[in-house]
Amino acid sequence: MTDAMRLDGIRAGRLGAEDIARNFDDLHPALDRHEATVAADRCYFCHDAPCVTACPTDIDIPLFIRQIATGMPEASAKTIFDQNILGGMCARVCPTETLCEQVCVREVAEGKPVEIGRLQRYATDSLMAEDTHPYTRADATGKTVAVVGAGPAGLSCAHRLAMLGHDVTMFDARTKPGGLNEYGIAAYKTPHDFAQAEVDWLLKIGGITVETGRALGDGLTLQGLRRDFDAVFLGIGLAGVGALGLEGEDLSGTENAVDFIAALRQTDDLTALPVGRHVVVIGGGMTAVDAAVQSRLLGAETVTIAYRRAQDRMPASRWEQDLAATHGVRILSHVQPVALRGDSQLREVELAYVDADMKPSGETLTLRADQLFRAIGQKLETVEGLALSGGKLTVTGAGRTSVDGVWAGGDCALGGEDLTVTAVAEGRDAAMDIHAALTEGRP
Repeated sequence: MTDAMRLDGIRAGRLGAEDIARNFDDLHPALDRHEATVAADRCYFCHDAPCVTACPTDIDIPLFIRQIATGMPEASAKTIFDQNILGGMCARVCPTETLCEQVCVREVAEGKPVEIGRLQRYATDSLMAEDTHPYTRADATGKTVAVVGAGPAGLSCAHRLAMLGHDVTMFDARTKPGGLNEYGIAAYKTPHDFAQAEVDWLLKIGGITVETGRALGDGLTLQGLRRDFDAVFLGIGLAGVGALGLEGEDLSGTENAVDFIAALRQTDDLTALPVGRHVVVIGGGMTAVDAAVQSRLLGAETVTIAYRRAQDRMPASRWEQDLAATHGVRILSHVQPVALRGDSQLREVELAYVDADMKPSGETLTLRADQLFRAIGQKLETVEGLALSGGKLTVTGAGRTSVDGVWAGGDCALGGEDLTVTAVAEGRDAAMDIHAALTEGRP
């Protein structure tokens, strides 16, 4: 352990550049051609394959794997992209262990599924490396659509609409498009600036204009968009992170996990990114795991995830939990924070043990902490006249909101899991519904 790591407080440079580069290297290295062929040969190409049913975007998984096995990775990628235009990112970040691979026949029979995610990456990377885009636009319809939010749902919706001949303008509050893929996913899952490369590739379809630094409610109104465009799609994600409601929450070192992850993703030199010596993460989802693991990779000495329910009820998959454990992250269940202490800087966190009904047991545990990340969920407050439920937009069918001419999808919309692949499916399906509405059913 270096002297820098022994110092308390939030500091940069706990690890050197070589260690940082190794720690943040690709979590799942790409398969080469031989490895992909061997992996594809394990597939039984099932009729009525359960993996297809488990895929939120309904990719024909046996077909794309057969195409790899027969030496046609570009055709395989086209099979994937027909259903999921962000198939490259989803190959990297999808929780395949709880979706397609969990129900794979070979997983059920042998405990080792076909590596569907890595095969999908092999195929999509092969096609994305080519200069040409695999899709062309249909004849112009003369219709215009505003897509607010350039994350997975918005990008998926925009691409499908552009392919169908509509003119799309995308608005995003940040300085780069990409949304969660650019700002909210662990860096070791998507290294080498893949998120932006994917956006650039997707925009080759044409017919999509991107305006960054444009947030809904900040000079951009839903009323104005409905007036200026024939349809509107909202893929605005979720905003405010819930507060713990504790005294000391304003101490230095207490911040939102999503802000930490976004800063990490936008930092060119990770040795310059400060991290605490003792880190506590409050929450149990994938954001909590991403913040915890990356804290360790930056050189934090101790990292603890504190979750208020039983560990088997954590939103993060078992695979993600095991990933955290292999990186030295401690997971405490049935605990919730009751006190944050320090002078101007956070110094310790007191946790109370709770029972299954969330009632305090009377036992407490105090942890040293100079950095605490909140990863306890996000929600919308209000969105200009739209109906909300539980902090999300209420939708019916393929994303129709309570206001005529306005659709929504992704994390901001009620229903479905908060996953990149789900957002892609919702954006795609909303686009098809918007197309039908704008063309009155004409092809």
